[in-house]
Amino acid sequence: MSFSSEKNTEKLEKKAHRIHEKCLTIDTHCDTPMKMIKPGFNVRDEHTGPQSRVDLPRMKKGGLDAMFFAVFTGQKPRTDENYQKTYQLSHQMLDSIDSMLKHNSDLASLALKADDLARIEKTGKRAICIGMENGFPLAKDISRVEEFYQSGVRYITLCHSYHNDICDSSSDGKPAEHKGLSDFGKQVITEMNRLGMMIDVSHASDKSFFDAVELSKAPIIASHSSVRAVAKHNRNMTDEMIQKLAEKGGVIQICLLDDYIKEPDTTTVKFHEMKNLRKIYQTTFNQMNEKEKEAFSQKWEEVQGMNSADMPSVNNMVDHIDHVKNLVGVDYVGIGSDFDGGGGLRDCADVSQFPNITLELVTRGYNEKEIRKIWGGNLLRVFSEVEKVAEKISTNPHLASLKE
Repeated sequence: MSFSSEKNTEKLEKKAHRIHEKCLTIDTHCDTPMKMIKPGFNVRDEHTGPQSRVDLPRMKKGGLDAMFFAVFTGQKPRTDENYQKTYQLSHQMLDSIDSMLKHNSDLASLALKADDLARIEKTGKRAICIGMENGFPLAKDISRVEEFYQSGVRYITLCHSYHNDICDSSSDGKPAEHKGLSDFGKQVITEMNRLGMMIDVSHASDKSFFDAVELSKAPIIASHSSVRAVAKHNRNMTDEMIQKLAEKGGVIQICLLDDYIKEPDTTTVKFHEMKNLRKIYQTTFNQMNEKEKEAFSQKWEEVQGMNSADMPSVNNMVDHIDHVKNLVGVDYVGIGSDFDGGGGLRDCADVSQFPNITLELVTRGYNEKEIRKIWGGNLLRVFSEVEKVAEKISTNPHLASLKE
């Protein structure tokens, strides 16, 4: 490398550092609560990957101001017993977040409103928001939407890898059950609008997405999805979906999961190992005992770590941001890592490495205003608009059921 190119690199790094420090940075999805309910895990301690990608020390190191902790529950057969077990598990995760915040009040605070994030950031603490990944714990009880809202949940990812009572999933191998949103799902959307909860369409089928964006009175989010035109995957969003999302003022939060960022090499051992593991997850995982599930999770992490040098990079990830910017503008894209739930890139393996994304954006010519939007401004705009819609509905309840 020549002296001039070294100087240029140093200049870009300094500029990226300055911008990153000034941004209100928000990551809209991590699955760390799954670790928090296990004995011995403390988010106050600094951990190492790939088994752990998020904790309070590394959030500070990476300049991450706010994180949405997901209350994740996998899909199970829709029996009364499973509804109850999943409902209890969701509350166990909520309790773990509450306990974590009480024990770390010097380092983190709960954010319930869009304005809370900037207020908490000014104190030097991390802002913790709560999302719910998979509406399965609602069962068929519409009152639970408000119950979870009162518990701090500020978005619900309508479904996960299988069809549920709310809508069809993008990943279920079975034919569509509802052909989009179910009647109950439509009630859920209306209730979330009323309360001021963000509607999250990550994992939803294409038809479920279009139903949700059409029905919702407020902008919606995809908390951890990427671009199908860049990496062909049914979990990613098509250009048509991104255009509709932007038309309604929503935001796609680019996910850092490898297959969503770059189409995998299907000839590798890793690809076939992951294919086998996914088949197990989709078939027999729910029948495993806790010890077997733990062994499966360890195997998953081992396989994910294979051939790490071949993993997608931040460069590949920013290709997705570029695509959204070129398609609809920079106002409709953000970042949702899916750390501790599969997310992680070669050069952004945990929250401490988030500045690498800012450096890549600066290198590509993004200005400070654009980077501020990507790192949190766009999500805050949606969060605020969702709250405003709820306020309008509270004064004019009939608005909740009217077509636009």
